[in-house]
Amino acid sequence: MSEATQPLLKLAAIDIGSNAVRCQISNIFRFEDHTLFKRVEYIRYPMRLGEDVFATGLISRPKAEKFMKLLHALHLLMQVHEVDDFMICATSAMRSATNAPELLDEIHQKLGLQIQVIDGTTEADLINLVIRQQLDSQNYLHIDVGGGSTEFNIYVNRMKVASQSFEQGSIRHMQGEDSMEIWQAMQNWVTEKARLYHVSQAIGTGGNINKIYEMAGKMGGKPIYRDQIEEVVNRIACVSMEERVKVLLLNADRADVIVPAAEIYLSAMKWAQVDTMQVPQVGLKDGILQSLYERHQGATQHHFKLDF
Repeated sequence: MSEATQPLLKLAAIDIGSNAVRCQISNIFRFEDHTLFKRVEYIRYPMRLGEDVFATGLISRPKAEKFMKLLHALHLLMQVHEVDDFMICATSAMRSATNAPELLDEIHQKLGLQIQVIDGTTEADLINLVIRQQLDSQNYLHIDVGGGSTEFNIYVNRMKVASQSFEQGSIRHMQGEDSMEIWQAMQNWVTEKARLYHVSQAIGTGGNINKIYEMAGKMGGKPIYRDQIEEVVNRIACVSMEERVKVLLLNADRADVIVPAAEIYLSAMKWAQVDTMQVPQVGLKDGILQSLYERHQGATQHHFKLDF
């Protein structure tokens, strides 16, 4: 490989979500005045930590053993790729698991891996690092629906002016572990902020809205309309779980949560009285990579803090 084609850095991000664990390894290049993130490896495994946690409050021992095997495999993969740096972040399920501290300590002792359990605000801030690059001067409601939590952000002139995290996500909703109080709090927040900041469009992130966007036949950069989201969701909802997997070709771990997730996206759009949504197909893993890159470039400290 010539010096001109050598990456500045090779970085890895692991996002431990309530539904799936995602690992992305990217080469970082500089070309003229631009920084380019080129994905060289991406793995998504449906770990479903939230399935245990939101029902029992614990990560079961069989799931913990499988989780450690997965992390061991990803650690080996990063070593094979000779990454310069990596970061592992865990979100709602790990925040909620009462036995998380013991499990994280065991992982550190056995694998030498440090996992950052981040709160909803930090999760939103990391995603913000990449979302703000996708925006124009319109006022946006950003909706990020995970398995265990939903983050809302308001952007005005590409600047985040308000944000709130709610412990409500697709798995909690599917399992009936949500509450009317949380739904009402979400509605109140979105309604008030959307009116206050004159929101005119939504921006959606998360694996479920990415899949809905793809199923609607949308191309990158084009908005999806609320009635188009409803059309896709109705198509999914009216068929059996078997048909969702074998006819619509949804992953099994996506097939059962996509409709509950869509209900959150659609509700938020209705509360905000917006009809269109941008879907940039970025998420927490991309924010982690951006944060790592900025750290290596000596960028100004963000207003959130992570331990490295």
